[in-house]
Amino acid sequence: MNGFGNQLKTVFLMSLLTVLVILAGNAIGGSGGMQIAFIFAMVMNFGSYWFSDKMALAMTKAQPISREQSPELYAMVERLADNANLPMPRLYMTPSPQPNAFATGRNPNHAAIAVTRGLMQMLNREELEGVLAHEMAHIKNRDILISTLAAVMAGVITTLAHWAQWALMFGGVGGNDEEGASGLAALPLIILGPIAAMLVQMGISRSREYLADATGAEIAGNSSGLANALQKLERSSAAIPMNVNPSASHMFIVNPLNARRVANLFSTHPPIEERVKRLYTMERR
Repeated sequence: MNGFGNQLKTVFLMSLLTVLVILAGNAIGGSGGMQIAFIFAMVMNFGSYWFSDKMALAMTKAQPISREQSPELYAMVERLADNANLPMPRLYMTPSPQPNAFATGRNPNHAAIAVTRGLMQMLNREELEGVLAHEMAHIKNRDILISTLAAVMAGVITTLAHWAQWALMFGGVGGNDEEGASGLAALPLIILGPIAAMLVQMGISRSREYLADATGAEIAGNSSGLANALQKLERSSAAIPMNVNPSASHMFIVNPLNARRVANLFSTHPPIEERVKRLYTMERR
């Protein structure tokens, strides 16, 4: 049921992306802009599905890690993949000193886990294993594609809003009145576009993090490692900034933009204290 539900979410997100791009094209360029937007939407949907992992890794500047570079990391992930009955994912690292991690890919056979350099340096073995198990849980629960599509959608919506803003400023919005487009048609996109992008991220991220925490604790064999890691990650993300595309922020295990105060107004992640509380409850059972 979870897999089927995620398939429905995938179809919904891709359909919504298509509609939003077409409407934006109409607002910016009239009927001609709408035709161009339709082609653009088809290309984006194709690319988002088949190259979702590459898009996410590029957005976060992640680079592949070889077994020779980090044999202990490979051994740890291999054990967790065996526990979860999953194929070994590809491993990547971002140079950020902030401790964080995310998983991406279109399915378990085409999955990748990216960790930051700060994560490898700050956590002990049990905590690191808890974080990696959480990311393996995202792969097992088959929500990595949904997360990446949401990142692509958020980026597209925000970009379209910026285009509409510049077009309106320089008088390039819409066509003539017969085409039904005018400068005012772009205003909702300019104002509501960034908010819509944030709501998409919030709607995708919050519920899946609780599920990944619980599944990750089962994969690791304990919940205390992940619980302790989440508390460290929350403190560090508030103190150490990360240079990451905001459209991809919901993909990480904790919000990488916590150092920016504006990010706390509409958090894409559930409260860490509630996640930790649930994990400790699991440990006492």
